[in-house]
Amino acid sequence: MSRSSQIVSSDQIRRDLKSIGALPGRVVMVHASLRKAGPFEGGAETLIAALADAIGPKGTLLMVLSADADEPFDAASSPVDVEDMGVLAEVFRTYPGVRVNDHAADRFAALGPDAERILEPSPLHDYHGPGSVLERLVQADGLVLRLGADVDTVTLTHYAEYLADIPDKRRVRRRYVRADIGEQWIDSLDDNEGIAEWAGGDYFPQILVDYVSAGRVVLGAVGNCRAEVLSAPDFVAYAADWMNRHLGGDERVDRPA
Repeated sequence: MSRSSQIVSSDQIRRDLKSIGALPGRVVMVHASLRKAGPFEGGAETLIAALADAIGPKGTLLMVLSADADEPFDAASSPVDVEDMGVLAEVFRTYPGVRVNDHAADRFAALGPDAERILEPSPLHDYHGPGSVLERLVQADGLVLRLGADVDTVTLTHYAEYLADIPDKRRVRRRYVRADIGEQWIDSLDDNEGIAEWAGGDYFPQILVDYVSAGRVVLGAVGNCRAEVLSAPDFVAYAADWMNRHLGGDERVDRPA
């Protein structure tokens, strides 16, 4: 469902998104690679405008931003780590009408009528777990729209890690520096190395591959890439069950003490 790397017009991207059919009025978390989906006539702003049009006035766009860790964090002004999060996230951060939440470890941005409700409040610790932006995405019966994003890019999987019934989940405590108060320490499940070792390595990509193979996504073509639409509640339930089956038994590999 991919196409050649032709320049994608504003009209084309709107037609492609309309053909998916599942987006209007929904809270939609977007993971996109501009390099794979585009190039877009008018750049990243063209894609954002088309996405906003596709969800309509009652819908809300959501993206994860995080921040560049090389400078003190300020929610409003700290740039995105483009190498890690992509150009689209940085353009979205400064797009007219976009709101951001104030979290040094996991900043999100949203555009639409439900933006404030989705973004706030966000717990300082365990920021992907209960009370988080991700939990509210699930509670809103939201969607995840993937446009050419890497196979390990489904941030919602972190919320499933909190719901999975896995013993001795790995935890971390990390230091951040804020522009307003200076040093800040934040505790959470290990969202870099995972909550447990798995014999297959990084389990994030495998969960998505298995989920797609199970026929539980809406597929289409948007721009020059394949589009995948995931139901947030269904994906989280599937991912938590996957972890229960694969990380809690024989496939789990414990690190030496």
